[in-house]
Amino acid sequence: MARPKSLPASAALAVTALTLSTGLLSASPAQAATGTITGLAGKCLDVAGANSADGTAVQLYDCNGTAAQQWTVGSDGTIRALGKCLDVTGNSTADGAQLQLWSCTGGANQKWTVTAAHDIVNPQADKCMDATGNSSANGTRAQIWSCTGAANQKWTAPSSGGSTPSAPMAVAPYLYNGWGDPPSPTTITHATGVKWFTLAFVLSNGYCNPQWDGSRPLTGGVDQQTVNTVRGNGGDIIPSFGGYSGNKLESSCSSAGELAAAYQKVINAYGLKAIDIDIEADAYSNTTVQQRTVDALKTVKANNAGLKVYITIGTGQSGPDTSLINRAASSGLSVDAWAIMPFDFGGAGQNMGYLTKQAAEGLKNALKSAYGYSDDQAYRDMGISSMNGITDNNETVTVNDFQTILAYAQQHHLARLTFWSANRDRPCTGGSADSCSGVGQSNWDYTRVFSQYTG
Repeated sequence: MARPKSLPASAALAVTALTLSTGLLSASPAQAATGTITGLAGKCLDVAGANSADGTAVQLYDCNGTAAQQWTVGSDGTIRALGKCLDVTGNSTADGAQLQLWSCTGGANQKWTVTAAHDIVNPQADKCMDATGNSSANGTRAQIWSCTGAANQKWTAPSSGGSTPSAPMAVAPYLYNGWGDPPSPTTITHATGVKWFTLAFVLSNGYCNPQWDGSRPLTGGVDQQTVNTVRGNGGDIIPSFGGYSGNKLESSCSSAGELAAAYQKVINAYGLKAIDIDIEADAYSNTTVQQRTVDALKTVKANNAGLKVYITIGTGQSGPDTSLINRAASSGLSVDAWAIMPFDFGGAGQNMGYLTKQAAEGLKNALKSAYGYSDDQAYRDMGISSMNGITDNNETVTVNDFQTILAYAQQHHLARLTFWSANRDRPCTGGSADSCSGVGQSNWDYTRVFSQYTG
């Protein structure tokens, strides 16, 4: 997991620490869901001209995947787009009062209830959002009207069964700015609904000091821009420490205390809800480094209330090496998910969906042995981090394999479902190394599959 395709895959330790704090952005309410709102004839609720000015008309329009059609339905009763609120003009409660975009005020004319019957109701007026004149033509204004149950008042919103993922933090594809023509996370979010990304890699600059790829500044550079973009879309990032190559903090720091301080520096710099620590190659097999990492994570967990920790390791076809699992258990490090990287088993022509499930069953048994879990506890403490397309060892992980993995994860309620990488989730058209999957596909096909995960 989380390595350039051109590099060999070895056993890896990836630790993801994830808080459950609410409120990703002040502009996006807690427990929000973001996506399209579709109505009559499948048309999208749209901000006219993608104009964020107060008073801009809200209308029906052909769905086009733009930000003007991305609505955030929050638990505070607001429905927002382009940083502003869906608003009843003039604070009116009359039939035919038109809807517009307006700066959020907290007023009753900006409060909405999305019902199980697919009505969107303004409680102040006790009226429904309505496509004027029962028309589905582009440019048809949205208004409020007495609720009739008619088709022009029925809407599919993210909070009432839309396509927004139900487990957004569990599904966080890897995104790498080092090379591979990194895609825009905004493009992926608009196309798939996935809003969280695992951003790789934080490394040592030769000392116990974290930098992106060991050379780019921790803040203020391209990686900071990516963080800002992802958060602006209502999601967040999980920075990944390590990867296959480069200087690892886990090896460069001389003690668990120094390593914990390095992790904390990144946590503080971004106000993080998650970290991912990926130790590979010789660092993984070094017992001193393993213990240093386990002890550092215990400190980080103690100092960051609510932290969730995901650990991802390499695996064979029958399951992973259990030494790190046993070390963590005996040291008193409890984690929220142990994930495996079920690829690079060796050779083409294998059924990677089947082999993934087989390896996952081996992980389940290892967790039961180390922690004394039941089957259900073990499954809920597991994750899968796959690789899309052609792997380092010339295996092919297909979109259908991802469907198989998704079904397995849904059946057993796994805690994490991700893959390396978003950079690769495109057909190959002559781009740079590790910028495509190597198989026939459309853009973001693999991401779309995992976006269906409900946890």
